[in-house]
Amino acid sequence: MTTESRQTPPRVPAQASAQQLADQSGQQLAQQSGQASAQAQAPVRKPAWPADHAPDHAPDHAPGHGPAAALSGGVAGPDALAPLVSTVLDALVKGAKTRGGPVAPGSPEEAAVAVAEAFHGVGATGAGGHTSQTSQTGHTSPAGQTSQTGHTSPAAHTSPAALDRLTELLAHGSADPADASCAAHLHCPPLAVAVAADLAVSALNPSQDSWDQAPAATVLETLLLQELAELVGYDRERAAGVLTSGGTESNLMGLMLARDRVLGAATGRQIELTGLRPALGARPRILASAVAHFSVQRAAALLGLGEDAVLCVPVDEQLRMDTDALAALLDGCAERGELPIAIVATAGTTDTGSVDPLRACAALAAEHGAWLHVDAAYGGGALLSDRLAPLLDGLELADSLSLDWHKLGWQPAAAGVFLVAESETYASLARRAVYLNPADDEEAGYPSLLGLSLRTTRRADAFKIAVTLRTLGREGLGRLVDACHELALSGARTARNHPCLELYAEPVLTAFVFRYLPVDADEKHGDDEQRSDDINAALRRRLLREGRAVVGRTELPGEGPGRVRLKLTLLNPHTTAEEVERLLLEVVAAGRAEEEAAALR
Repeated sequence: MTTESRQTPPRVPAQASAQQLADQSGQQLAQQSGQASAQAQAPVRKPAWPADHAPDHAPDHAPGHGPAAALSGGVAGPDALAPLVSTVLDALVKGAKTRGGPVAPGSPEEAAVAVAEAFHGVGATGAGGHTSQTSQTGHTSPAGQTSQTGHTSPAAHTSPAALDRLTELLAHGSADPADASCAAHLHCPPLAVAVAADLAVSALNPSQDSWDQAPAATVLETLLLQELAELVGYDRERAAGVLTSGGTESNLMGLMLARDRVLGAATGRQIELTGLRPALGARPRILASAVAHFSVQRAAALLGLGEDAVLCVPVDEQLRMDTDALAALLDGCAERGELPIAIVATAGTTDTGSVDPLRACAALAAEHGAWLHVDAAYGGGALLSDRLAPLLDGLELADSLSLDWHKLGWQPAAAGVFLVAESETYASLARRAVYLNPADDEEAGYPSLLGLSLRTTRRADAFKIAVTLRTLGREGLGRLVDACHELALSGARTARNHPCLELYAEPVLTAFVFRYLPVDADEKHGDDEQRSDDINAALRRRLLREGRAVVGRTELPGEGPGRVRLKLTLLNPHTTAEEVERLLLEVVAAGRAEEEAAALR
C-alpha cells in the first residue's frame, strides 16, 4: 500500500490555514535597521593562485569527536558556530586580498589544478574514508613539500583548519560581484543582513515540506508571499505561491499549470493524471519572444510538449515582443487547428532588460484562451522603485509570474518566487503524502505547503527576504534599484560617446549592451563583422585571464556575423560612475591589445 497519493479533492489554500496560525501566534517580525557597506577593492593583482600552506595549529581532536563534530542547533549550537564563523570571516578577508580584484588571474586549467590540490590536500579523510595526499596531477605532496605545480599541500588536519583553507581558496577563486569590475551577469552582491539571516536558516535547517519541520518558517513564507502578491497587484487572499530555486523552476511551474489548465479544459481530462497521449488532438503551442529565456524551451521538453512546441515571436529594435507578430501567430494556430496553451511575456530580458507589452499580451491571451505567464525574474525588481515600477504596467493581469530576489533583490541564491493570481489554478500540483501532510493534521489546523512546490525538501528561503524587507523596506530597496539604474544610464553615456565603443540601446533597467569597434588601420579588414566578433569575444577572455574584469558576452538575434556584443549588468549599488567608466576603458585597452596580437599572428 502506498503512503503517497494524489489529494482529492485538491486542497490548495494551505496559506489560509497558515494565516490563521499566524493570527493565533500574534508574533510579528522585529523591525531592524542597517545598511550593507561597500567592499573595498584591493588594488594589487596577484599573478597566480595562492600556494597551499600547512595548518596554523595541530588538531586538538580526532575526526568525528569534539568541536569538529559539533552541531549548529540547540542551546549549545551558537557557541560551536561562533569560532567557526570567525574562521570563515577571516578566511574571506584573506582570500579577497590575495585575489586582489574581481576574479583571480589565470586560465581555467590553472584554477582547476589549484582547487584540486587544495581539496585533496586538506581534511581528515576523503569520501572513501582515507586521507588524501595526492594531487590531481598524480604527484604525492606531503605536508610542507611542494608539488610539481608549485603548490604546497598540508598534512591531514581537522575541519576548522580545512574550513579556513578551503574558504580562503573559495574566496580567492570566486568572481566577486561586490567588485565594481565584476559586471557580467544577473549575479548580485548579496546584502550582509540577508547573508546573516541565511546563516540562521542554515543553522536551524527547517524544511518547508511539513509544518512539524518548520512551524515558524511555514507561517513566515505564507505572510511574505501575501505581501509580494500585493506588491504585484494580485488579491492577497486569492493568490498563491511558493519560494523556488529561481526563474527556471518558476517558469516550469507556470507552464505546467498552463498545460494542465488549458489543455485539460480543451480535452475534458486531468492532464496531470492521464498524461498527454490520450489527450492530444490539437497540437499544444507556447508562444514566447525570440529573446525569451531558454528555460521556456527546456520546460516545454520536460512537460512532454517538445521544444518545437514553442513558437518564437519576432521582436522590435528594442528587443520587445512584437504584438502584431504575436497576433498573427495566434491566428495561424487557429487556422492550423493548434491550441495555444500559453503566452510567455518577459519583463526584463537577460541582456537588455527589455519589457514586453504586458497589457497587449494579456489581451491576446484572453482572446485566444491562453494562459499568460510573465517571466519577471529580472524586471520584477522594478516593483521596488517608484521610478521604474510603471514599466511593469499590466503585470497584475498575468495568470502566473516569476520573480527572482537573487537578482534585483540582493539576496544570496536561491531566492526565486512563483505566484499565481488564483489559488484554485494550483489544483494539479496538490499532493497528499501521509507522512508529511495527513488529512487529519490539516483538519486539526496544521497547515502544509507541500502542494505548492515541485520540491519536497525545501529550505526556508523566505526568511532572508522577510528580514531584508523588514530591515530596508520597499523604499530602501527601491533606492538600491534606482542607484543601479543610474549607473547603467551613466555607463551607457560613456559607451555612446567613446569613439571605440558602440552602444546598442539605451538601458531599460540596470544593464546595457555594446561592443568594441576595431580600428580599421588596414584596408584588408574594412568593416569585417567577423573580425569584430572575434575581437570582442577574445578581449572578454583576456580580461578574465588577466583578472581585470568580468564582462558579459551575448549575441543579438538574427543570423550571420556581426552580432557578438559585450554586456555590463550593474547590480552593485555601491559602485560609482567613475568605476564604470574605468571598466569601459579596460574594455577598450583589451580590445586594442587583441588587435595588436592579431596583427602579429
